[in-house]
Amino acid sequence: MSDKLKLKKGDLVIVISGEDRGRKGRVLKAYPKTNRVIVEKVHMIKKHTKPSQKNPQGGIVNKEAPVHASNVMLFNEKLNTVSKPVFVDRAGTRVRVCKKSGDEL
Repeated sequence: MSDKLKLKKGDLVIVISGEDRGRKGRVLKAYPKTNRVIVEKVHMIKKHTKPSQKNPQGGIVNKEAPVHASNVMLFNEKLNTVSKPVFVDRAGTRVRVCKKSGDEL
């Protein structure tokens, strides 16, 4: 298992391997313990649901499944390229910045 998950909820990422390679999306949820993230419209699965009060009809629902964090990379919209998030000490606080451009994330 990796030491730390460098992606956060809301980050724009691009899938770099797997069947959804090349797709971009925002991180909806991050699971640091298992080193996985859920990315919108990536790794869609069909889930069979029983009828419930929330969904009285039941049926088959399409939803996103977790993807391993090593299969996605942070995407910088300004540079239109992938980048790495790094921590920099600014005014006594640790700030996450883009390694290539130095923009704050």
